[in-house]
Amino acid sequence: MNSIDLKGQTAVVTGGAQGIGFAIARRLLASGARVSLWDRDPDALAKATAALGEGASAKQVDITDLEGLRRVHAETEAEAGPVSILVNSAGVAGNNATLEDYDPDEWRRVVEINLNGTFYVNKVVIPSMKARNYGRIVNISSVAGKEGNPNLSAYSAAKAGVIGLTKSLGKELAKYDIAVNAVTPATANTRILDTLTKEFIDYMLVRIPRGRFLEVDEAASMIAWLVSRDNSFTTASVFDLSGGRTTY
Repeated sequence: MNSIDLKGQTAVVTGGAQGIGFAIARRLLASGARVSLWDRDPDALAKATAALGEGASAKQVDITDLEGLRRVHAETEAEAGPVSILVNSAGVAGNNATLEDYDPDEWRRVVEINLNGTFYVNKVVIPSMKARNYGRIVNISSVAGKEGNPNLSAYSAAKAGVIGLTKSLGKELAKYDIAVNAVTPATANTRILDTLTKEFIDYMLVRIPRGRFLEVDEAASMIAWLVSRDNSFTTASVFDLSGGRTTY
């Protein structure tokens, strides 16, 4: 594992109690950061913080609750120090259905969590980063946000929105030494697969030239660099984690 220096920094990882978010939190801790996991699942949070050990803390919050996010951000800064790193990892896949059969309430739920939730968290964290003239933000999108996946239109649209949000926000904050980038993972073997059919999982796997799903530690390795001071120039960009599936 390459050494990334994040000593003295405080990071927030949404959806950090499991999956890619947990792997990211573990890598940031290993790099010297203090890490606050923001997640809505109290049981998963308790298990995650116990597994991560010293330097990890947790806040139960729903990323669609703007006032709740403001509260836990203030608590995190008071308890762990100024938040200089943010990784937006929380998300849901939603149901498999064609657009014409897609339930409108499910559409709104998927967009509210994946896109609006990313907006809310950024909105809450940015002001203090601007005041200190420093920050590193990574918004986790998806290969679906680049290519679209059939029978997953809400997720694909929301993740495409995350890419657009990231590009706009990165330009807005460039003069404050706040880098905002996105990553676009292919499917990782996490709990998000629980909501998908076997046929759809097979569809995604066969399109990855590497011939396997993403390992969560591979995502964490890329993100650890993106949130470090070594990433001193790149912002408003999208980094591929698709195993060769996407070529742009």
